Amino acid sequence: MDIVYELNEASAKEVLDRLPNPPGYSAVRAMLNKLEVKGHLRHRESELRYIYFPTVDHNAARQSAISGLLKTFFEGSVSQAVSALISTSQQEISERELDELKKLVEQAKKNRSSSKKKS
Repeated sequence: MDIVYELNEASAKEVLDRLPNPPGYSAVRAMLNKLEVKGHLRHRESELRYIYFPTVDHNAARQSAISGLLKTFFEGSVSQAVSALISTSQQEISERELDELKKLVEQAKKNRSSSKKKS
């Protein structure tokens, strides 16, 4: 899916060419077909080949995946997920990233307090 999102649309060969340690061509075709059956992709025909494209906007798919991840592994807790990401980071988190996280937390607090005032 990442490759199809990156290219906006892709043939099985284009996906295969961009995979690290790729499986066989028919395995890629089978996976693309499975993603299409599940509703994540659709295809059009072009010069005797299928060109696959996503059915869902990348940001919407990302939000859905993160929601599922939170429910499945972190009991819906954002703080548990962030803690896990920080503790498993392969490299030290930069000052810039820590500042970005701080700003996101501050913005979330502002949004929360402004939505409470509207209620």
